[in-house]
Amino acid sequence: MTDRGPSMTNGSTTSAGGPEPELSDPRVPAPPHGRLGVAGGTALYIAAVLGTGILVLPALAAAAAGPGAILAVAALALISVPLASTFAALARRHPDAGGVATFARRAFGPDAARVIGYWFFFGTPIGAPIAALMTARYVVAVIGGDALSTTLIAIGLMVIPVIVTAFGVRFAASVQLVLSGALVAVLIFVLAAAAPHARPENLVPLLPHGWAGVGLAMSLYIWAFAGWEAVAGIGGEFRNPRRDIPRATALALVIVSVAYLAIQAVTVVVLGGKAATSDVPLLDLVRVATGDGGGVVVAVIAAIVVTGVFNAYLAAFSKLGAAMGRDGDLPAWFGRGVENGAVARRGLLLSAVVMALYSVVVLASGDLQPFILVHTSIAAAVYGLGVASALRLLPARSLGWWMALISCVLAAGLLVLAGWHLVFPAVAAVVALGVGALPRSRRRRSGRPAGADPA
Repeated sequence: MTDRGPSMTNGSTTSAGGPEPELSDPRVPAPPHGRLGVAGGTALYIAAVLGTGILVLPALAAAAAGPGAILAVAALALISVPLASTFAALARRHPDAGGVATFARRAFGPDAARVIGYWFFFGTPIGAPIAALMTARYVVAVIGGDALSTTLIAIGLMVIPVIVTAFGVRFAASVQLVLSGALVAVLIFVLAAAAPHARPENLVPLLPHGWAGVGLAMSLYIWAFAGWEAVAGIGGEFRNPRRDIPRATALALVIVSVAYLAIQAVTVVVLGGKAATSDVPLLDLVRVATGDGGGVVVAVIAAIVVTGVFNAYLAAFSKLGAAMGRDGDLPAWFGRGVENGAVARRGLLLSAVVMALYSVVVLASGDLQPFILVHTSIAAAVYGLGVASALRLLPARSLGWWMALISCVLAAGLLVLAGWHLVFPAVAAVVALGVGALPRSRRRRSGRPAGADPA
């Protein structure tokens, strides 16, 4: 494992913390891109951000804030506008497999890149067994089964997307286009079926747990709105990143925000106090309107939806793993497949191993809320360093730069909400910096300068 000084990314030389030529600079050869279009990109964004949050978060948020959970979702929808815009601006200007790690490398150097890379690659996969277990509970609630059945279904839901992703990002995006359409369809079905059973009195009192409850609900919902940074790692897979990434981001932002706000509002006004104790709120909404027959449809679609979520994230994980191998933050063996359009199967293999290790812990526990808060604290840390990178990389006082400035303020708020859970990204950062220090110390003992590669 080597710690490089200058790093080659997309054909340009990067020095730590220094400005770089833009991709439009005629001195810089344009890198080849993939064949992902707006439709496929939008589908992957929707999967990364919407996905499994609809399955259980409306109930967890209702338990934390009561009807105030609606305010929490609305606030995070507004926060998502500058965050999504910032990562779209970064991805369209610097489309690279490293995603957020590439942004941090260009802005602050290799140590920052390694830290954010470790946060994303080794931290966020804890969300995989959480998502799988959420969905497995829906399936078991309909077809019946015990704890072992739930575990086996959850494992199956994680294995299938690994196989799909092994065929490449374009294939995964094609599959995801169908899955995201199914997700939107099931939401429309649920809302239409449940809305006539709404009771306005369920909105009173609006803040039974005060504003602190709204803050806790926002912390939980970071899980739902995290994902804008994930698809940044496949920016190079778009046919025309500068044109298509902003379009895909805007479409996904509107769909995701409306969907989460609607499902939370309907959960509160239809289920009332029962929402806080429901393990399967989406299923309970349909049962209110149609009985168990409609619940079968929801459970089947939920299984399809989680497959789509993993498609989006595994595509990003595999590419980031390859980029980390290329840049010396992982053994070079993992660097194969980093090129735009290539399949990073070695990075995917390592992602699957990390997911499996987390699965042992999460599935053995069965209590999702603590693990969701760990995941969201890591997501908040990734956002914080990612948007700080944007202030260095985007042209000063451009629209993207102003969005990044607003995002920095918002990210600081998310970090405050994460509270003591930030100990988890802090530990990961220490490990990442320690890994980076090892090769430097060996090079110093051998007489090589710290920034030089071995011959």
